[in-house]
Amino acid sequence: MATRRLLLQSLLVTTGTAALPSPAMANAHTAGEALAGQRAIGQSLFRWFGLEVYRATLYASPGFEPQGYEGQRFALELEYRRAFDGPSIAKRSLDEMQGIAPLDPARARQWLDLMARTFPDVAPGDRLLGQHDPERGARFFLNGRLHGTVDDPVFSARFFGIWLSPRTSQPRLRDALIAGASR
Repeated sequence: MATRRLLLQSLLVTTGTAALPSPAMANAHTAGEALAGQRAIGQSLFRWFGLEVYRATLYASPGFEPQGYEGQRFALELEYRRAFDGPSIAKRSLDEMQGIAPLDPARARQWLDLMARTFPDVAPGDRLLGQHDPERGARFFLNGRLHGTVDDPVFSARFFGIWLSPRTSQPRLRDALIAGASR
């Protein structure tokens, strides 16, 4: 309950611009801090063969431009409806990343290992929030607390492309996530 209250409080704070948040937000230790200055711009329930997998919510500053997502700060939260282990999430993520554009085999192995070490096991109700910083990389929060970081902006842009790239395997999910963005 305290985590939800913190998230709701942080959503009420808006900057009114698409400028990068302060360095304090870049060093966020909680999901609430990571979301400061951002608002929910889209949400969708992802299903796989009829089974609910997760509810995805995209948070961004006013002025977020989906076609240039790689160069902007935003956060994507997945609220899981099913249990998955971290290595399985990593493998599926790599498959999706390669579906957008092929990866060099060495980089693919490196990123798979990195994700397998970084991504937690999740249970129904768990929330995994990923924050994209185009200059620093990605930060991941499990149930509101910082869980891991990946200091690689190229990885971060490709990873979040799973949901935001025009070449995503789930275009309807993407459309729902970016529905509230300025166009």
